[in-house]
Amino acid sequence: MTDRTAVVLGGSLAGLLAARALVPFTDRVVVVERDTLPAGPEPRKGLPQARHVHQLWSGGAHALEELLPGTMGRLHAAGIRRLPVTTDMVALSPRGWYRRWAESSFVLPGSRDLLDWVVRERVLADDRIELLTATEAVGLLGSERAVTGVRLRASGSGTEQVRTAGLVVDATGRGSRLPGWLEGLGLPAPEFREVDSGIAYASRMFRAPAEAARAGFPIVNVQASPRGGRPGRGGVLMPIEDGRWLVTLHGSRGGEPGSATEDFLRYAREELPHPVIAELLAEAEPLSDVSVTRTTANRRHFHERAEAWPENLAVLGDAVCALNPVYGHGMSVAAQGALALRKVLERRGWGSPGLARSVQKAVSRPVRAAWELSTGADVFYPGATPEGPTLRDRLAHAYVDRLLYTATGNGRIARRVTDVTSLERGAQVLLSPTVMLAALLGPLRPQLTRPPLTTEELKSAGVL
Repeated sequence: MTDRTAVVLGGSLAGLLAARALVPFTDRVVVVERDTLPAGPEPRKGLPQARHVHQLWSGGAHALEELLPGTMGRLHAAGIRRLPVTTDMVALSPRGWYRRWAESSFVLPGSRDLLDWVVRERVLADDRIELLTATEAVGLLGSERAVTGVRLRASGSGTEQVRTAGLVVDATGRGSRLPGWLEGLGLPAPEFREVDSGIAYASRMFRAPAEAARAGFPIVNVQASPRGGRPGRGGVLMPIEDGRWLVTLHGSRGGEPGSATEDFLRYAREELPHPVIAELLAEAEPLSDVSVTRTTANRRHFHERAEAWPENLAVLGDAVCALNPVYGHGMSVAAQGALALRKVLERRGWGSPGLARSVQKAVSRPVRAAWELSTGADVFYPGATPEGPTLRDRLAHAYVDRLLYTATGNGRIARRVTDVTSLERGAQVLLSPTVMLAALLGPLRPQLTRPPLTTEELKSAGVL
C-alpha cells in the first residue's frame, strides 16, 4: 500500500469522521458523496431519516470529541444541550417508569441536519480532505487480494473516472453495494442477518411552549413492548435546538402510525401505553407536516468473519450494521467505528499486511454491542426473523427484562443499564455477581404510578 491517498465513499457522519481519522496517515483523503450537500444545517435528499429523532449517546460523543476536539463545545454553541441520563430523561419502559436518578451518562439531542453540518464544517476545514459531490461510486478496482481504487461516475453522466487509492472506506450506509462489488472481485458475499421489527416512524416538529423552551425540558420516551400479543407502540419527545420539540411516534406491524396530521395527536393519546406525550403537546405549535419512514430493519454484514478479505478495504457505519433508529445508536456506532479505524492505523501503520482485516475486527466491537441491544428486543416482534427468537434470545431477554424491572426502583442498576445503553461500557458489566444478585432481589423502591415530571415542568408545558 504505497499509495498514500484514501478514498472514503459517503459524505454523511460515518464518512466524514472516517476521513478525519485517516488524515494523519495520508497525503490526501477524497470523500465521495452522491448528493449535493447544503451550505448550512438544512435537509438533503439522501438522508430522509433526518426528519426523525436523533441523539448522540455519550459513548459516541466521547469518540467524536477524540476525533474532533472541541466539537461538543461547538454543538453546545449551536443550541444542542447536554442532557444527563437519567436525570433529564422521563422514560416509561415495558416494566414501569424509571426514576430520574443521578447522572451516569448523557445524550446530545439535536436535529440531524445540525449535527451533520457542524461535523462537516469542522472536518472539511482541513485542506487535506477533498470533497467530491454529486458523484457516485460504481465499483471497485483490484482483485480478491487487494483493492486498488474505485470507479466513479458524476450524477447525470455516463462517463466514468478512476481514482486509485491505498485505502478505500465504504461508508455509504444502508444502500451500500459492497456485497455485490466483493462478488465481482471473486469473493463470496459476506455473512448477513436481518432482524426486522416492522416498526414504522411518524415524526412532526413543534414549537415548544415558551416557558418550557426557556427553562429546558427533559426527553420524554414512552417505549414500545415487543411482547404481549399486540403491536408495539411508543414515542419520543426530543427537545432540540431553537426551542423546538421533535416528536417521533412508532408502531410495529398492525399498529403503525399514519401520515395524516390530524391523526398524529390521536395516536399519541390513544395508542401509546401512556398519553403523556399528547398531554405535553396540547400547548405546542405544529411547525411541520408528518414525515413517515418504514426503513427501520436491523441489518448486519459480518465482514469480520470473512475467510478472505482484500487488503486496502474497510467498511464503517450503516454499511456494516444498520440499526433500528428507535434505540438511537447509529451515529454513536459510526463515531466509535471511525475512532477504531484511527487506533488500528496508529498501532499497525499505513501499508502493514493484514491492516484491512484488523480494521474490520476493531470496527465490529462497537457494532456488536449496539447490535445486541437492538436485536435483543426486536427479535420478539412477530415476523422479525423467519425462525423467531432462539433459546439464547429468550434467556437473554428474560434476564434483561428482570434488570429493567429492577432499574425502576434501584438507582445503581439503572446506572449500569444506562452505562451499556450509552455505549460507554460493554454488556459484561451486567453479568457481574453484584448486578445479578440485585436483579434477583428486584427493585428497592416501589414503582412510580405516573411520569416523573416536576410541577415546574408541567406548568412550563401548560399541562398545569
